[in-house]
Amino acid sequence: MIEEISTRRSIRKYIDREVENEKILQLIEGARLAPSGSNTQPWHFIVVKSESNRQKISQVCHNQKWMLSAPVFIACVADIRCRIDEKIAVSLDENSPEEELKQIIRDTSISVENILLGADNLGLGTCWVGWFVQNEIRPILNIPDDKYVVGIVTLGYADEKPKPRLRKKLEEIIHYESWK
Repeated sequence: MIEEISTRRSIRKYIDREVENEKILQLIEGARLAPSGSNTQPWHFIVVKSESNRQKISQVCHNQKWMLSAPVFIACVADIRCRIDEKIAVSLDENSPEEELKQIIRDTSISVENILLGADNLGLGTCWVGWFVQNEIRPILNIPDDKYVVGIVTLGYADEKPKPRLRKKLEEIIHYESWK
């Protein structure tokens, strides 16, 4: 896996080619198998192919027009109901204080990484987009207020091959037994 991890890049330019449904399902299956705290599996995925919805999503993602070259978007949604009873009213946004929100974001993020690495392995490109606010993106896909959109993954066949970006040295980020 180190090969896929080291060569994976965020793709912002895609060729005009449809992504096979079998590959999309394979990616979602890989995400489904991700680990989660107490096996709560808070993730849901909305596969978006329509031009109309992709345009609306790119607009609320600060009008990032490059997104539209990707033929598929996957909205990665965390569901707090795996940790909070449905009888308890909750509405989530960027300022929500619920501790469980952090847990479902963490767990769903793990599943999204499986999508990114799986796509690279299948010869597909991706980019994880997170520059949006909940109350603008949820209505586009009819996502309830008690769900949290962790990210939008653009998906398609890459039409670029970005160079590796500079990474910190291992010695700069590893600690043993404590911070210092």
